[in-house]
Parts: sequence; structure tokens; C-alpha cells
Amino acid sequence: MRTEYEFLLPLGYVDAYGHVHRRGVMRLATALDEIEPLGDPRVKNNEAFFGLLVLSRVVRSLGTLTPVPMDVIARLYAADFAYLQAFYTRINGQPPASVPMDNAFPTAVALPDVPAGVIESACPQCGAELLLDLAETADPLSGMPG
Repeated sequence: MRTEYEFLLPLGYVDAYGHVHRRGVMRLATALDEIEPLGDPRVKNNEAFFGLLVLSRVVRSLGTLTPVPMDVIARLYAADFAYLQAFYTRINGQPPASVPMDNAFPTAVALPDVPAGVIESACPQCGAELLLDLAETADPLSGMPG
């Protein structure tokens, strides 16, 4: 069974010496990779940290960086962070679980009036409706050796 996948970031992480790190390896996530960050105080104060913490657990290497510290993941360009989120979703078969609010997970549903490739969801905190257009996201595994 394959448990690790290579990726190539669109832009890359630029370290303090000006070296660009684009090629990396991500492993499949475990249940604990998604459960343990829920207890982190940063996630409790700001749900946006959840994805950051999950990715920092599963990205095994980035260029010459092994392991990859969380602050490196945090300093990635937004395009690279979005790429890693899409890559995570693709290799794990589903998006990382959302942070539960009042023991209820938000549900993503595909409605008939929503175009193909678009997921409709709701913010677990404020209830705002959200649309994510997956058709506009490049396939993170295209062109990668399998």
C-alpha cells in the first residue's frame, strides 16, 4: 500500500538563504493527525490553525527540510498552502474534518442547483453559506509519477 506521495509546489518556500524548496513528500493522514490538533489551544482560539497543524503533521519533507517545522508551513505563500490542502484532500480521499462546534460537524452537500465541481457548505460558527469551486483548482496529482 502506498502511504507517501511526492508533490511539487507551484511557487515554493524561500528559506533565509534564498533557496527555493518546491519538491516534497506528504504521507497519508491518520485519525490522530486530525483528532489531536482539536485539543490545541490555538485551534480553540482560531479555527484556521486546524489546517495548518494537520498539514504540518503530514508533510514529511520539503526540499532539503526534513522534518518540516510548522512555522515553515505557516510561511508558505497562499497558493502553495492551498495546493497542499488540495493535495491532502486528493490523497486522503476527503477533506480534513472541520473543527466541531457544539458537537456537530458541518456537512458539505451537492445540491442540484449547484454546478458540478462546486461544494456547498456552511460555516460551523456563523452559519454563512460557502461555495468551493473545485473545478477551478488544478489537479494536484496531474503529471506526478504514480
